[in-house]
Amino acid sequence: MAKIDFGGVVEDVVTRDEFPLSRAQEVLKNEVVAVLGYGVQGPAQALNMRDNGINVIIGQKENLPEWEKAIKDGWVPGKTLFSLEEAAKRGTIIQFLVSDAAQKMIWPSVKEFINEGDAIYFSHGFSIVYADQTGVIPPKNVDVILVAPKGSGTSVRRNFLDGSGINSSYAVHQDFTGRATERTLAVGIAVGSGYLFPTTFESEVYSDLTGERGVLMGALAGIMEAQYNTLRKHGHSPSEAFNETVEELTQSLIRLVGENGMDWMYANCSATAQRGALDWRHAFRDATLPVFETLYNSVKSGEETHVVIEANSAPDYAQKLTAELKTMRESEMWQAGAKVRSLRPENWGKGKDG
Repeated sequence: MAKIDFGGVVEDVVTRDEFPLSRAQEVLKNEVVAVLGYGVQGPAQALNMRDNGINVIIGQKENLPEWEKAIKDGWVPGKTLFSLEEAAKRGTIIQFLVSDAAQKMIWPSVKEFINEGDAIYFSHGFSIVYADQTGVIPPKNVDVILVAPKGSGTSVRRNFLDGSGINSSYAVHQDFTGRATERTLAVGIAVGSGYLFPTTFESEVYSDLTGERGVLMGALAGIMEAQYNTLRKHGHSPSEAFNETVEELTQSLIRLVGENGMDWMYANCSATAQRGALDWRHAFRDATLPVFETLYNSVKSGEETHVVIEANSAPDYAQKLTAELKTMRESEMWQAGAKVRSLRPENWGKGKDG
């Protein structure tokens, strides 16, 4: 492993130099990787592994859009595309990439087909850490491993195709075969990880759930709405409010942060913007810190898990989700956003909102 200093703390990191694709292919040459679920992470990880020469099959319920998507992506029913149970039976590394709530639902039927020496693979520690709620308790005679890409399935695939890869964490919860770590790293490289850093199932799920509900999605959406509504309340037009809240962030500033850090972004802004941002960041940090503490405690206690399982297991969840997203999409803020995106130079002449 490489030793890398992260802000004064030295951590172990596995890169493609230490664990190249050729080694991953050698480790996995006698394995059959069964990807259960072809929704979000499933397609990206499966396609990346297939492109990297790994023996991959798909497990997916028939008569669903995901089954048809798998066929369009080149998976062949009866050869590389099977039912969940049949794929689990044929696989030696079984990737549980259905949703967290769905893992609870399919576990009773799938676990009967897991054999001694198999590896059960997750990309989220949810089902294992909250086993008291999910009922997912692997047998003692298998490996239990995790690779968690730090991005959506779309990003995992896009980054793979452009050659950049994506950062991932990895963990071994149970090592029955003595090969769990090398299997984990091999799959991590095969799915397109640029580098992998060690974690535990607990740390992964606590940080992941906090991040999704916080800065990455929930807090981001909430603070955008708050600023937009404040600007509109004080008479600013929808286009101006959206540009100053979202467009400048996504099209300019966050790209600078991604390139070279927050200080680099500040250094490349006006003196007026620098001074104001440096002063006000403290107020926003202090105002939100109690919310993040409450959020983290809710995650760690399992309260968030209960909410997710109950909501996502409801028979009308898909319809309710569609309605919630429709409300967001049709709000003034995001309708303004659609118009603003359509006016970007790359969208000129396309005849539709971006």
